[in-house]
Amino acid sequence: MAQQARAIRTRQTILESAAAVFAERGYERTTIGEILVRAGVTKGALYFHFASKEDLALGVLDAQMLDVPLTPQRIKLQELVDQGFLLAHRLQRDALVRASVALALDSGATGVDRAAPFQAWIDQVAEGLTVAKARGELLSHVNVTDTAELFSGAYAGIQTMSQILCDRNDLTHRVLVLLQHVLPTICTPVLLTQLEITEERARKLGAEYDERRRRQDEMNVTETRS
Repeated sequence: MAQQARAIRTRQTILESAAAVFAERGYERTTIGEILVRAGVTKGALYFHFASKEDLALGVLDAQMLDVPLTPQRIKLQELVDQGFLLAHRLQRDALVRASVALALDSGATGVDRAAPFQAWIDQVAEGLTVAKARGELLSHVNVTDTAELFSGAYAGIQTMSQILCDRNDLTHRVLVLLQHVLPTICTPVLLTQLEITEERARKLGAEYDERRRRQDEMNVTETRS
């Protein structure tokens, strides 16, 4: 268990270091040597976890996906709300997630499937909407695929604008506004009034997420020392 915990921490260190260098220099100008210096690991350790710079980039891109499961909700659309709030929280606080988004928008990252995180986000939203529709939560005219693509694209746009204007300090509010405009066009009126779309909920979700991450980090440290 200790060896496994150390491997997990080493992989995370390499990812975070690669993300930092990608963010500073851009993908094309970044070298494996620079990442090794930043991470403080051997070439063998890096290649144990990642086969190439492209593989490292894919690992960074994967950071956009939620790394702890969402708490299931009675109304499936509430999970879409929670997803949006939690991603905003992570974009505001997690350097690896921010670097992942920057890499996805880096036109110089040739040879890297930058579409993957966007498609994964669309698929995740579409999956939730499909369940919501089966439960009768969506209005009859709603097309799940079109809605998932619209929401994901709008989210990408507002987080970019928030990043440029104020380093994402207002991102939670912007996500709340997006949800308040999108959900009435897809949700049945009776369920819309039961959804919790508030900054208070966003803060609560963020605090719970941070606490789960803290406990996981403590567990990894304990296992490493064992």
